[in-house]
Amino acid sequence: MRDMMRAALAVTAIVAATTGARAADAAPKAPKAYVIGEVNVSDAETYKTYAAKTSPIVAKFGGIYIARGGQTVPVEGAGPAGRIVVIEFPSLAAAKAFESSAEYLKVAPIRQRSSTGRFFIVEGTAP
Repeated sequence: MRDMMRAALAVTAIVAATTGARAADAAPKAPKAYVIGEVNVSDAETYKTYAAKTSPIVAKFGGIYIARGGQTVPVEGAGPAGRIVVIEFPSLAAAKAFESSAEYLKVAPIRQRSSTGRFFIVEGTAP
């Protein structure tokens, strides 16, 4: 009888743990967000300084570079005028926090002096 009670408690504990894990997995996750830039570099040396200073700030806000000036292949319409940068962030809030952070605002003028371009944040689809 005692062994049966222990077995029943063990099964109950396993079911509870499995159900709890599934409930945690089912919790809605925020969609990722992407900072996208089309950049025309006019001063490569100064831009390198900007890139080096920006990378640790991107990482601090959970960002990772998805594309950073690689080959661009136009498929339909005109291709971009400059290099393309895509940075993935865990959420729209994280991307906005990066863009408005004191650390980034301190180095952004280096980019502005060494390039022109356009930048925007795009929210991804929900996972």
